[in-house]
Amino acid sequence: MVFFCEQHDIDIPDFNSTYVARHGHSRHQKDHVTIEHHFRVNIFLVTGDKQLQELNDRFSEQTMELLTLSNALVLKDAYKAFNIEDICTLVNKYYPLDFSEQEKISLKFQLQHFIIDAPNHPDLKNLSIMLELCQSLARTGKSRTFYMIDGLIHLILTIRVSTATTERSFSAMKIIKTRLQNKMEDEFLLDNMIIYIEKEITKILVLIQLLMSSGI
Repeated sequence: MVFFCEQHDIDIPDFNSTYVARHGHSRHQKDHVTIEHHFRVNIFLVTGDKQLQELNDRFSEQTMELLTLSNALVLKDAYKAFNIEDICTLVNKYYPLDFSEQEKISLKFQLQHFIIDAPNHPDLKNLSIMLELCQSLARTGKSRTFYMIDGLIHLILTIRVSTATTERSFSAMKIIKTRLQNKMEDEFLLDNMIIYIEKEITKILVLIQLLMSSGI
């Protein structure tokens, strides 16, 4: 940091000197507060706490747990953080319909084989993110051997897309089913939502229908 400041002609304060507030009643502070303490505690830590609070308010406990369990598939340091128990919990709790009961039982054994094979495989041992693992599994053909792990990675990588799609659907529902139209039946609501959300596809289908009806 000192080198960066010197390189860009930035004044470096004496962090051991007393911090003097420039406004408000803090100017008459009695406690001895150093500049280092002010920047570290009053600014850096407070900013971090506010960001954490905002994240906690924005995401539910289930979402935080889902993201935490997804972190069990971390690949760094030769899969040392690869947590089999957390991965099984992730499947059983958040993806129960995407795997059969037999697959849920077999998943633990497949993970154990994977954790032995992957760190020694030339195409799998130096990976850092799940996207690279997904690509390497497909390229090496290991996606067929470890098909449940490959499927789980696909589900995790598409979380943002599925979440955005869900949010978009709820937003559309609020627009279509208003206070004046709150007696709309579910089937009619679903049909209207599909047309509203998939506007581009609807336009193509309408165009095809017009062309077919005109005999072109």
